[in-house]
Amino acid sequence: MDYTLTTNPHPHGGPQIDYKSLLNDEQYAAVSAQPGPLLVIAGAGSGKTRTLTYRVAFLVEHGISPENILLLTFTNKAAKEMLRRVEDLLPHDISRLWGGTFHHVGHRLIRHHADLLGLDRNFNILDRDDAKELIAACLAESTVDPKDKKFPKAEVLQDIYGLSANTELTAEQVLESHYPYFDEYAIQINAIGKAYVERKQRTGGVDYDDLLTLTVKLLKNNPDLLEFYQNKFQHILVDEYQDTNKIQADLVDLLAAKHHQVMVVGDDAQSIYSWRGANFENIMSFPDRHPGTQIIRIETNYRSTPEILNLANVTISQNTKQFPKELRAVKKSGVKPALISLDDSRQQAMFVAQRALELHDEGINLGDIAVLYRSHFHSMELQMELTKRNIPFQITSGLRFFEQAHVKDAAAYLKFALNANDEVSFKRLATMLPGVGGKTAHKAWESVANGTPWDKVKIPAKAEKEWKQWGETHRQLLEKMKSDTPGHQLQHVLDAMYEDFLKARYANYNNRLEDLHQLIQFADGFKETTEFLAQLSLMTNMETEQGMGAQYAEHEALKLSSIHQAKGLEWKAVFVIMLCDGLFPSSRAAETTEGEEEERRLFYVAVTRAQEELYLLYPQIRSNANYGETWQKPSRFLSDFPRDLCNVWTIKTEKPWGEY
Repeated sequence: MDYTLTTNPHPHGGPQIDYKSLLNDEQYAAVSAQPGPLLVIAGAGSGKTRTLTYRVAFLVEHGISPENILLLTFTNKAAKEMLRRVEDLLPHDISRLWGGTFHHVGHRLIRHHADLLGLDRNFNILDRDDAKELIAACLAESTVDPKDKKFPKAEVLQDIYGLSANTELTAEQVLESHYPYFDEYAIQINAIGKAYVERKQRTGGVDYDDLLTLTVKLLKNNPDLLEFYQNKFQHILVDEYQDTNKIQADLVDLLAAKHHQVMVVGDDAQSIYSWRGANFENIMSFPDRHPGTQIIRIETNYRSTPEILNLANVTISQNTKQFPKELRAVKKSGVKPALISLDDSRQQAMFVAQRALELHDEGINLGDIAVLYRSHFHSMELQMELTKRNIPFQITSGLRFFEQAHVKDAAAYLKFALNANDEVSFKRLATMLPGVGGKTAHKAWESVANGTPWDKVKIPAKAEKEWKQWGETHRQLLEKMKSDTPGHQLQHVLDAMYEDFLKARYANYNNRLEDLHQLIQFADGFKETTEFLAQLSLMTNMETEQGMGAQYAEHEALKLSSIHQAKGLEWKAVFVIMLCDGLFPSSRAAETTEGEEEERRLFYVAVTRAQEELYLLYPQIRSNANYGETWQKPSRFLSDFPRDLCNVWTIKTEKPWGEY
């Protein structure tokens, strides 16, 4: 059946919107395209949401009933915003239109047809904590030795099973590609996964990932039902298609397989989430999976100046696998991006702080300025500098560096070694041991505080090995405090036991390990452990002191964010820091062509967040916890564009640091 658009007046009075006058030529081509497979490559800042909104309105005004339209987005907020805009455009009732996230739509389908999946119509949806508890119960009942501290905890297992579901890979394949350090446990991890599935079935619950996997299973196993929904959803629209994972793409392909009237909107140049399961090949292979696909490029950019876009265009053109595009600016000409070489990361932090103040004096609100980075630990020195200068800032990429759990854990080892009366640090470390909760930690503390030798304290059998190891680490730390730097003390903690804890406890183990290496580098700047720990506490508490940033307007704060979390946002001025090879691109990602190209796309996303001013910074020297000070090679991405596209600054300082 061919669901063509009518040219006859709509029952509600015919088209009322003057699409040609409200859209640019590229947007209008996408909005008014005839039915069939349509791939809209919408560049950064090109009005993607506007295009999708008007496409829905166009379909309704040309005879398509809202109930025959399916709009898939990545956030409920995005879906609600688009539907609100459509309602504002049209006099029609569009409440019957199916719109929402993939998971929301999956939930509706499963709830309607639960019996076909062997589920009760009143099944429960497990939230992340509920699912983790169920996995923990399966782990406790498994053959895994509870004393094996290297075996992944429930939270990590949850991430492994989730990635398996969303990529349609086996747990073994996920371990091989993302968690090679757990390979030896593949059989047990797989067995626990099967037990988790059986337990969900017994309890009548489904988790977040099931909302997709069960939907695909439902449609594949019930051809009549699949045909019903293929006929129902005459037009399918998908937002941010470059971020879809394998199972999301499969769901779209299933529903569109009969009529191929599917419009996907996205930007291959902004595909940056492979680490969480997004599949770059989905958008690249869309024309192959849907023969006759019309490709429309929307390249008019309303966000950035021509100078910023010139640099962005040249940079992304270096990628070999892409849909070529060239963003064109609507804005008038501005200043060239600045490429800034600095002595080291400390000077980089001082420069950013100083330049942000200058921009503020020039009339730019601090909230309109962002500092972007590849990894969270790249911002440590900057957070310190901003705090010292009393400049308010907000972090959208997580907690402030010194407030993170793993940073506080590592410091707790030193705190307790330095002060045997530190009950808080003792209990924090004790509860990290297997089988030790708050009550057990309190009893152990009372024993230790009353002088009971470590080897005589009563603790659960499953924690005995780790307890002894902690006792030995504690004894060695007491010795190291007589001569070693705080950095060496922290390295000892990491080597002795804490790195194993990180691997087993956190799915983002590598990121946290990088944070701790940065902390070690910071700690090596202090001669005394007391001085280091005091500074750590000050950095954690200083921003809460009365009067912090009092000279700035209420709610005015500089934005600090990882680039991954900055996607979709924009600021008047953007600083991209730590542009050193091995840091950005990361050394691991740069090992493969695919990894390097995704990192270049990440750089492209960072550059295209800037509206008016862009600063690209790299320090020439970086302190490394293992090798001391090392020369840094500028990011290879800085070689992607000719120098005449930017203003090259070299910052040298002859003043003491505090007088910059």
